[in-house]
Amino acid sequence: MQSKLHDLIALADEPSSTKRRELLRGVTDLFFTGDNHDPVQMGLFDDVMSQLASEMEEVVKVELAERMSQAPAAPRGLSRSLALDSIAVAQPILRGASLSEEDLLEVARTRGQDHLRAISQRASVPSAVSDAIVQRGDDDTLGVLLRNEGAVLSREAHEAVVDRAAANPALHEAVVDRHSLPVDLLNEMYFMVEARLRERIMEKNADVDPATLEAALNAGRKRVAEQDGALPADLAQAEHEFSGIKARGGATPQALAGMLRSKKTTLFLVALADMADIDFHTARKILQRRELDALAVVCKAADFDRALFLTFALLILDPSDDVMGKAKAYGELYVALPRESALRTIRFWRLRRQTGDVAAA
Repeated sequence: MQSKLHDLIALADEPSSTKRRELLRGVTDLFFTGDNHDPVQMGLFDDVMSQLASEMEEVVKVELAERMSQAPAAPRGLSRSLALDSIAVAQPILRGASLSEEDLLEVARTRGQDHLRAISQRASVPSAVSDAIVQRGDDDTLGVLLRNEGAVLSREAHEAVVDRAAANPALHEAVVDRHSLPVDLLNEMYFMVEARLRERIMEKNADVDPATLEAALNAGRKRVAEQDGALPADLAQAEHEFSGIKARGGATPQALAGMLRSKKTTLFLVALADMADIDFHTARKILQRRELDALAVVCKAADFDRALFLTFALLILDPSDDVMGKAKAYGELYVALPRESALRTIRFWRLRRQTGDVAAA
């Protein structure tokens, strides 16, 4: 083979582009006739094919890239140059050819979205490469990456993905459906997504084993502490007032409705957080966004009765809404929601309360 390769190399000075194209095909055919080329042979193939390919029009390089994408081990220099070429040339290489992590990173850091999407479809994408795609990719590219379970994402990249999803509903399903998404981040998505995806999150919670749950809660504490926003000015006063109510034995579920009816919002939130064992920020988010299905989870986990939940719903809904119609629908939701499901989901909201307690200590 080596003598034949040298004979072909001797033709490299042929000035005719047609002859040189034939030469490239001849060298390519020769490359595929043998297995386990030694380093010297691989170096010769790489030098000759790279030089010839650099002089060819796109259609020839596309043909070469498609063939090289099938090679178990293609010449590295050739693969790298093809991967950095136009997307028509690069795509078969980026999707399936053997490329080093270093070469993939160079493409991910320097080329456009079409190249990033092609890399995102590889059977296996190393963590460092995935992280680079998360940093540079647009939302379409990110969706392709997330749907590829062969792409390994770091904890930091998963957090960035969830942050991106907060501003783009088109990413919600891809994020929620990702098997490797840390379970605490999955539950963070609960407050972003529509009802059908919330149901999917609760279904996934049912399959979380205790060891995975504990690891997720530990990993999520720092993020929770960083994300929680400013507290209301009257929080200390409300906490003091609620302490007095508790001391007098007045911290009952029914008292919550009175606080909400009297528009003592901060007091209501302090009391709800205490009685449902969730943090203040989650309680406030539920109230501000009128998250009645999330409120149903909280009330069910706290073992409040349906009538009290419906009272909350009527007081929280905007008067311009179809209050009675919505209250009826949420009442049915409340009855259908298993308490076990509510307790599984609220574990992740209670993480925030635990974080606050640790910080306060």
